[in-house]
Amino acid sequence: MSYIEPAPIKDKENPLDSMMSRFDEAARLLGIDEEMYNILKIPARQVIVGIPITMDSGRIKVFEGYRVIHSNILGPSKGGIRYDPDVNLNEVKALAAWMTWKCAVVDIPYGGAKGGIACNPREMSAGELERLTRGYTLAMLDVFGPDRDIPAPDMGTGPREMAWLMDEYSRAKGMTINAVVTGKPLVLGGSLGRMEATGRGVMVCAFAGMEKLRINPYKATCAVQGFGNVGSHAAMLLHERGVNVVAVSDMSGAYYNENGIDIEAALRHLDANNRSLEGFTGGEKIPPASLLTLPVDILVPAAKEDVIVEENMHKIQARMIVEGANGPTAAVADKVINEKGILAVPDILANAGGVSVSYFEWVQNRLGYKWTYERIQRRSDRIMRDAFERVYETSLQYKVSMRIAAYIVAIDKVARTYTFRGGY
Repeated sequence: MSYIEPAPIKDKENPLDSMMSRFDEAARLLGIDEEMYNILKIPARQVIVGIPITMDSGRIKVFEGYRVIHSNILGPSKGGIRYDPDVNLNEVKALAAWMTWKCAVVDIPYGGAKGGIACNPREMSAGELERLTRGYTLAMLDVFGPDRDIPAPDMGTGPREMAWLMDEYSRAKGMTINAVVTGKPLVLGGSLGRMEATGRGVMVCAFAGMEKLRINPYKATCAVQGFGNVGSHAAMLLHERGVNVVAVSDMSGAYYNENGIDIEAALRHLDANNRSLEGFTGGEKIPPASLLTLPVDILVPAAKEDVIVEENMHKIQARMIVEGANGPTAAVADKVINEKGILAVPDILANAGGVSVSYFEWVQNRLGYKWTYERIQRRSDRIMRDAFERVYETSLQYKVSMRIAAYIVAIDKVARTYTFRGGY
């Protein structure tokens, strides 16, 4: 197979605009009135803080941090904290709203939130990151809480940062409060199965989609964009179940092997090479944008938002897209994807396995009792399968795409809950 270097993909459709265009369509189909529309559209709370941190050089640097509570109608708000140089308020608002719809789609009693700090964690020492995380936690003491707002890891953060957050919050409150955050190390009350939960949910949705499209998993091909936590686990779980993963990528580039990537070898390379695929010899190196347009059965975009956009939407050849990342398909591409007959399992459904197991972690912390790995897998798989079927049936009922159907399911649940609770 030969590759032509694709035209560069333009930056970027505003993710908030992408989310709102889908929201608007689903709200119109549901017949939501103007009052309810505004209740569901406008975030309940937006917090911006300046966090002065002493760097290793002795210089004080001020970082800007955000926390957006989109909704707490269904329960305490839930959402990750990302450390990334491109973090901004619009992005955090979009991601917070996505969390509201994601929790509603999988029928979890949480509202949606998101947080972020504009920083580059790759250029910071462990000490600087710890001071930044603890400073952010102190700035958000009146926001966070096991019954109010429960953060979690996201891009650029992980169990280490969540441990610092839990410790700082617990110190401020004078007692150990495990349930204030999820995604913690196991010894601090983290849950079994959390690391692979999002990738596992992607795998469950991919198999549910293959069943609808009558694709034989043992003859199916798959390309996975992004080989971080979500993409690598999704690739491994699909591979273990007979799917031929022919391409993977990360920041170092994309790697293609017509006969299938050896995923175990790729994971070993990742562990031995500072979490990078750089130098991986198990596949031909191809232009990263080419991975998205390969003629595969399943495409899993599991990197950043807005990778399927106006410039490449006509070239997508996959029969099914399962969105491991948040917002990988720009709204402008939806119409073309639908016209091509591609089954797109949207982000708010496909990557909700993570928040499902985060919910289990919170429940276990509140109970003071740990569940077995088998129980967590069984329950999370059931949640994802049930949610897929609910969305699929709604798509048939309203004659819309899976994406709009997912928004219909989510908006209907939140709107009806608000009505029963009673506005003021």
